[in-house]
Amino acid sequence: MNGFIPHLVHDPGEIPRLGDPLVDEYLRFVAARARHNTLLAQTFDLKVFFTIVGKTPTQVGTSDVFEFIQAPTATPNGNVVRLADGESGLAASTIKRRLASIAGLFTYLGERGLIDNSPVPRGLTTRAVRSQIRGVPLIRAPRRLPRILGPDEANALLGALRSERDRAMILLMLFGGLRRCEVLGLRMADVRPGERRVFVSAGKGGHQRIVPVTSAFFTSLGSYLDGERPPGAATDHVFLVLKRPRRGSPLTAAGLDEILSGARIRAGLPHATCHELRHTCFTRLREPNAASIPHCHRGRAVGRNSTSQNLRQNPRHRWSLRRDHSD
Repeated sequence: MNGFIPHLVHDPGEIPRLGDPLVDEYLRFVAARARHNTLLAQTFDLKVFFTIVGKTPTQVGTSDVFEFIQAPTATPNGNVVRLADGESGLAASTIKRRLASIAGLFTYLGERGLIDNSPVPRGLTTRAVRSQIRGVPLIRAPRRLPRILGPDEANALLGALRSERDRAMILLMLFGGLRRCEVLGLRMADVRPGERRVFVSAGKGGHQRIVPVTSAFFTSLGSYLDGERPPGAATDHVFLVLKRPRRGSPLTAAGLDEILSGARIRAGLPHATCHELRHTCFTRLREPNAASIPHCHRGRAVGRNSTSQNLRQNPRHRWSLRRDHSD
């Protein structure tokens, strides 16, 4: 019985391939209906899965799935560390996401009539209650409150930034709730200073929204555009690289992470990520000074359909940022 060891091939502008006809067909299907980041995430998840099981899709059984679930927890060399608690091994949420990617592949193959049944169980059956079968999920991912920055931490982070460009990007995440990819994808036409808003044209899932942002962002943005942004840039991206050799090119995710990491170290903060800045914004939306934003629009402003989860976070947290960092 011949096995399958995936080999990732991802040419610029092309759909990634792993070397198996069925898997590559599924990736083309994902590319036609999902965002590029989703495609890359599923490609990586499937690569990890088939590297571990070493079988073609038609050879995979339920026992292989169970072995895959157990495999990430065995990290004797300790080279995988969970950010949540610092312990060794992958987080349950990561394994759960990978199972979802695997289940998507086999559901597709089942609908195509290429396999009889999906080898990925929906859950573990426990008992029957009133003629209904009850079960438990394969992976239990605990729901944790996201980490956020307090007012002093936010002030320290803003004070450690070295350019108006960097300050504008951080303010967008901290007071506008934009995701990292949304900040980097911002175009000149998306900025509406007269309305004190920015237009997010390509949010998560392709959704668009208009976000009100603190006036401090537009002040920093104006200083960046007047004195820092490379003149004559060939792109309309707002945030560009300021130093050579890539001066004038759109800033990348790795570049923004490096900027934030450096500012965090200079500020002496134990944590500060792009996602934490976004969740810090969520917390501010619950406070009395955010009452001017209608509740029905708050979820849309931050790119969510509902803020019910956000309203459970840190109900006693109050902000009092210095005037030069807020409205």
